[in-house]
Amino acid sequence: MKLSKLLFAFVCSVFAFGANAADITIFYSPTCPHCHHAREFIESTLIYEYSDLNVTTVNVMEKDNYAEFVKTLEKCKYESGGVPVIVVGDKCFQGFGEATKPEMRTAIEIDLTDEQKQVAASNKAEMEKDKDAFVTAHADRKNAISEKKITKTTTSKTKVNITDILLYGFLIVLFVGMGFVLLKKHK
Repeated sequence: MKLSKLLFAFVCSVFAFGANAADITIFYSPTCPHCHHAREFIESTLIYEYSDLNVTTVNVMEKDNYAEFVKTLEKCKYESGGVPVIVVGDKCFQGFGEATKPEMRTAIEIDLTDEQKQVAASNKAEMEKDKDAFVTAHADRKNAISEKKITKTTTSKTKVNITDILLYGFLIVLFVGMGFVLLKKHK
């Protein structure tokens, strides 16, 4: 077997072994009814279907979280600031309704192995039989949800890094040198 084929097989097996459900970030407002429906679906259904799924909730009404929300709107190419905005891996959703549910599942499953997809399907089937019993048996899945709090830290002391000084010094010398070269060419 050629070395390149062996290397390719190794890399594929590493990626297949490490495949996980795409994580979800949901930007919401506490006063938004669609946000509540989206969070309910994620927190009471998806985290139980996909045992590797992690969910981060971000309240856009908190001042420190708003900048991240704006960056996400730009990344997703959304012009309006409507919520919820749900990011599943690289896929963005704005708003929430029944049609969003299968699309979210598809986005979650993109990087899953066939075995992980079978486990998710089995979990979904078990939940359809007796959701309360399944949720009770898997109560630890509530830990998959975390609320993101962006806090700005300020310090009264400014640290001076020698690398920064050298970098800025080099840039100043470079610009001054370029100025001399440009002025010399004009004379």
